[in-house]
Amino acid sequence: MPVPGTPALSRRGAQLVANPPMAEYIGEHFARAHAAWHPEHDPDGYVAMCIAENKLMTDLLLPVLRPDAAPPARVLGYDAMVGSRAFRAQLATFMARTFLSRRFAPEQVAVLAGAGTVLEALFYTIADPGDGVLVPTPSYSGFWADLETRDELGIVPVPCRGEDGFRLSTDDLDAALDSADRPVAALLFTNPDNPLGRVAAADDVAAILAWADAHRLHVVFDEIYALSVFGDTPFTSAAAVRPSLGERTHIVWAFSKDFGASGLRCGVLVSENEAVVAAVDGLAYWGAVSGHTQWLLEQAITDEAWVDHYLAELRDRLGAAYRSVAAALDAAGIPHVTAEAGIFVLCDLRPHLADATWEAERALWRRILDEANVNLTPGAACRIAEPGFFRLCYAAGPTEGIVAGIARLAAVLRPTAQR
Repeated sequence: MPVPGTPALSRRGAQLVANPPMAEYIGEHFARAHAAWHPEHDPDGYVAMCIAENKLMTDLLLPVLRPDAAPPARVLGYDAMVGSRAFRAQLATFMARTFLSRRFAPEQVAVLAGAGTVLEALFYTIADPGDGVLVPTPSYSGFWADLETRDELGIVPVPCRGEDGFRLSTDDLDAALDSADRPVAALLFTNPDNPLGRVAAADDVAAILAWADAHRLHVVFDEIYALSVFGDTPFTSAAAVRPSLGERTHIVWAFSKDFGASGLRCGVLVSENEAVVAAVDGLAYWGAVSGHTQWLLEQAITDEAWVDHYLAELRDRLGAAYRSVAAALDAAGIPHVTAEAGIFVLCDLRPHLADATWEAERALWRRILDEANVNLTPGAACRIAEPGFFRLCYAAGPTEGIVAGIARLAAVLRPTAQR
């Protein structure tokens, strides 16, 4: 029955209108993105530091996505909804060589329209409505929309605190599991981390796996930044820790971050659980990747020389951008968490809050947006345990523009620092 005041909408439609899954900072981004910063044409333009995109690699990506050869006619027709077998086979080879450390069968790989679609379909198959999913926080803000909107799950945060360096322990997992107000079906663990930019050591990955096994929980490893590592800690995939993932361990990756291709919408699931892959296949019709996109990406990852060059450049450019941004933050007197991977740095703006409240954090975010024309991700969106932290994406635009945005940010913060 429609909800009063929302003509022609169902209750769930009205709920989407009343409480849209898209966060406020994302809406502001799309409203301002048309007038973006440019060093010559618009030096006062909008500086986006809130959207998880890597725009530092476009010059290497576009040529390989515009090959001279015409695509085969098969891309115009239906194929397996979880991806053509040829693409999945090439993906298995590419991922084994670059970050998984071993090859999975094409039948253990599925592709859908982005990592968010993969997560939604995967959790639909491994958890029932009302179940809980453990998510360590700070976290990627989109997990709430991915899992709660249509899957009707409830995320159970596992809070990590600033005074502990935001370190996660199995004791933290135990406490969250014991205090959960609903049955918990799974743990969702991101490595490398968003928003902290950290890489979990091999022993930590093994400890997460052992903990999930002990509690007979599914564990989903979001490894979407697996190749975006520029620090000293090597990335260790869950697939490299043990000879078999087993029935309850699953890996998610996508082209959106490491390849800066979020607009192409291609996420990847790796699972040895045949029933899980079959169930995801049952949902894939509503989130399939276009045949043409699959073919373009297949051509790119088949060229191993190009992939090796690209990944070396990726590490070099991310590292250089991070060092420039960290230096600008240090010069501005803005504390931040040291990063070694990904495309983020977490900034500590607690001294600039009027009060230690979420309302004060939102007011500071709004003031930075309105006065500096700079958009950061508020800590509340990342479910940080205390107000005042903000995520800054330093790959969302040219480093020169991000550094200019930090100078504007510092100018806004200066009056509060002098109070």
